[in-house]
Amino acid sequence: MKPWMLLVGVGMALGYLYTAPDSCKGRCEEPYSEEDECHCDAECESHYNCCEDYYEHCGEWDEEAARRHAEGFSSSHDAVTDEELLQVSEQLYGADHNKARPQDITINPQYRAAPDETDDQEDRSPRPLYAYVNEKLFSKPTYASFIRLLDNYQRATGREEEVTAEELMEQDIFLREVMKTELMKKLFAFLHKKNRYGSEQEFLADLKEMWFGLYSRGNGEKDSSGFEHVFSGEIKKGQVSGFHNWIRFYLLEKQGLVNYYSHNYDGPWDTYPDVLGLQFSWDGFYKEVGSAFIGCSPEFEFGVYTLCFIARPGRACHLSLGGHSISIQTYTWTKSTYGPGKKYIATAYVISP
Repeated sequence: MKPWMLLVGVGMALGYLYTAPDSCKGRCEEPYSEEDECHCDAECESHYNCCEDYYEHCGEWDEEAARRHAEGFSSSHDAVTDEELLQVSEQLYGADHNKARPQDITINPQYRAAPDETDDQEDRSPRPLYAYVNEKLFSKPTYASFIRLLDNYQRATGREEEVTAEELMEQDIFLREVMKTELMKKLFAFLHKKNRYGSEQEFLADLKEMWFGLYSRGNGEKDSSGFEHVFSGEIKKGQVSGFHNWIRFYLLEKQGLVNYYSHNYDGPWDTYPDVLGLQFSWDGFYKEVGSAFIGCSPEFEFGVYTLCFIARPGRACHLSLGGHSISIQTYTWTKSTYGPGKKYIATAYVISP
């Protein structure tokens, strides 16, 4: 066990940090949603669709329930409601002080693909997506530390990742830089209030495991992580897998390694961050729909994906950004864990209609 894992407090020692979609732990009084695998609202008994542990966590208050509450994340107070997600996401949106200004980025979306055209691999946009990016953005500490991480990975799944001491240090530097931001401090304050974490150190340690911890997507090799998949991108079975980051896209397009084909969705914003659902090839490998925020800071994307992974793993996570509705889809890695109840991030991305 790594020494910093001992930072986990008594209430969190069992790893009950996440709102599991098949459990009522931390979901009592959560609003009904047809997307849920099972339910924990007051009407689930009459509809015969309660989760198996509904009575354990959401039944009448007794000594056992009091004990669980004293341990931490188990009471209805700790459930993250849909309304709270809308509120905290607006707070994170407002705290993204490092995002691009309108004059920092000029994009050429060009051709908009119909739903039946996204898989035909036809390049209908002759010009690059990014006409201009103010690269002074990349000198900001969170951008600079983020960019240093992008060349740390073997993009092909099935090949063991060799993580050097320098790369581990780069992970720590990035996490320290994002935790200095108001945005991530607001996210921690929210999760602390919901009994997910007892301290910033504990939060930082868990972020490192859930995002950078290695697991196997193929051949039993520790070849992948949530960060690699979501932000850097991978190649699996001859196709682009993951790759949902605008900075990575811009840098590779500038090198001539990414070819933009079209987009199938353009978000409603007239400022940044915006959202695009796009089609492209990476070194000859195709991505049918690669949805991404455009112009956000690394800490914003990292923060909202973390929020949704903890609050709504495996389900659509409905947020509000600048008064506009947007949804994030996350999935947990189900084949391995890094502790009791602790799940790696398999993927996270913006849902483009």
